[in-house]
Amino acid sequence: MKNIDLLKKTRIEVAPETFTLLSLRHDDWTRLLENRELGPRMTATFMIFRDKFETTLLFDEIDFETIRHAVRDAKIERNFRLLTFDIELDFTVVGFLAEITRILAEENISIVALSAFSRDHLLIRQDDLARALKVLGNYVEELC
Repeated sequence: MKNIDLLKKTRIEVAPETFTLLSLRHDDWTRLLENRELGPRMTATFMIFRDKFETTLLFDEIDFETIRHAVRDAKIERNFRLLTFDIELDFTVVGFLAEITRILAEENISIVALSAFSRDHLLIRQDDLARALKVLGNYVEELC
């Protein structure tokens, strides 16, 4: 099935929360882990990704405010909204996210792409959200 056909079957959900993306040095992340009160709420959406360069955190504003005092040296980008493409994609699908990012790039909308096991997600700046939804609404089954 072509990606444009998959998009037509896709429902996009917009999380009501605003999110913050943080980049921490590994030592700072280890220090945060030592204090259980600074971890994310287990009922909230969050992401932790560690590679050899940094630890990246995605927290909603409530969890960010909880750790804000402890991450003064972090690189911080705020005011993102999380879009979820609510369609389970098989691992044989090629280019689904590329098609979405192409559509948004043509409108000069910057994104941060995230993938979970079975669904793709985008972080879009709050200021670009309405424009992004307008353009994506032309391609998907439903916007929520």
